[in-house]
Amino acid sequence: MTANTLLIDDPHPVSNSLNSNSAEILPAGGRDPERFDWLEVWYPVFYLEDLDKTKPAKFTLLERDLVIWWDRHSNAWQAFDDRCPHRLVPLSEGRIAEDGLLECPYHGWAFKGDGSCDRIPQQPEGGTAHTSKRACVSSLPTAERQGLLFIYAGKPENAPQVKIPIIEPLETETDKWTLFGTFRDLPYDAITLLENVLDASHLPFTHHKSVGNRANAAPMVLEVLETEKYGFKGTWEEGPRRGKLGRQDTTFIAPSLMWHDLTSKQFGRTITAVYATPTRKGECRLFARFPFQFSSAIPRFFIGITPRWYSHIGQNGILEDDQIFLHYQERYLEQALAKMEDRGNHAKAFYLATSADTYVTELRKWVSRYQADPFAGQQLTAPLVKEVLLDRYHSHTSKCASCSQALRNVRRLKTASMTIAAIVWTIIPLLSFWFAPANITVIGIGSLVVAIAIALWFLGNNLERKFIYGQETPLRNL
Repeated sequence: MTANTLLIDDPHPVSNSLNSNSAEILPAGGRDPERFDWLEVWYPVFYLEDLDKTKPAKFTLLERDLVIWWDRHSNAWQAFDDRCPHRLVPLSEGRIAEDGLLECPYHGWAFKGDGSCDRIPQQPEGGTAHTSKRACVSSLPTAERQGLLFIYAGKPENAPQVKIPIIEPLETETDKWTLFGTFRDLPYDAITLLENVLDASHLPFTHHKSVGNRANAAPMVLEVLETEKYGFKGTWEEGPRRGKLGRQDTTFIAPSLMWHDLTSKQFGRTITAVYATPTRKGECRLFARFPFQFSSAIPRFFIGITPRWYSHIGQNGILEDDQIFLHYQERYLEQALAKMEDRGNHAKAFYLATSADTYVTELRKWVSRYQADPFAGQQLTAPLVKEVLLDRYHSHTSKCASCSQALRNVRRLKTASMTIAAIVWTIIPLLSFWFAPANITVIGIGSLVVAIAIALWFLGNNLERKFIYGQETPLRNL
């Protein structure tokens, strides 16, 4: 392993060279008891199955553009600043060279897994410019846990002592869990995303007909059991669907992970977990994970045979239920706070009137108490139009290995079906002439083939659209 890639067998992984002699465990968010530092945290950036070991990938973490690539020499993922030190072009536009090094697309400078420059093609034989510190690329620590690639955003020497935020229940009885999930780049802040998923009371209305039902709306008595700089825990004793499913417990691991944990006799144990990885002001990447322990083997079977891309289509639709109004909510909130003397007093900007808002209130208190706004002082951009907000291709499909492959297959199906339809339609008159006694049968069979091909084209066209663009009218409004 390289100096920037951590061993993951221990819940507190230690690098081979970064402070490896120290057994001290550092808190996420830094040592300051009054302030939470969003840099001193591990963040998920990709599902491992969506990364291609033959190509570099791009990601922005807390406004820092990064290139992620597979270093076959250390058998590990590396994360570099996405800028070649030569002329500052993005290395993510380059390639993995034949010798396994990351090669700049502009002049071919190549870099090893530790960020050092291996070669400068324009350098005369015997030159040493590539050994200069100025020829190196800054790198960030990486680690793999629970199917995700994590990157440490802060001081590299702190990374080995800071715990990686994982979904703790998944570490026990691992063989009993059935797990699926999705990701998407969202047009609103990480805090807005967390606030939304902590707020279970919106489910019956926002997601009516998708995963909710207005008939299940009812008063909610939420209780915060413990709270500190590193997050909080709460419980909803009655639980969803008017108490039919049992108690629901909620955990928030600062600054970007939360999950609802529910165990019911009807369905078994279900967890709804969300990571909110901050990219820029007004943008974040969501990782949604849905672990289940079913009381029956039937749901496990059907989830097991469901293609990942198919479940992503449905989950994208659920995310779009609230994507547009949350994008605007942020801007209305910013305008409201700008008119107030106490610009951090969200309790005055919002009217949080019931116990159902308890977790929202607690999250906002946490942000205020620990000065935990990752983009403090920055303003949001102008609102995006609906066509951009409902874009699925750039926010998900192009970055998802399953969905991008499925989209390519759908487009091949469309091309093949139209080709077949055109050929058959063209040769039907010739076949009718050659097989005149049976021309009615020939015409009938040919017409059926054309009809099936056209039907497949329309099916493929409808499916293709689902990979590219969302549904403008949410199900709740139909």
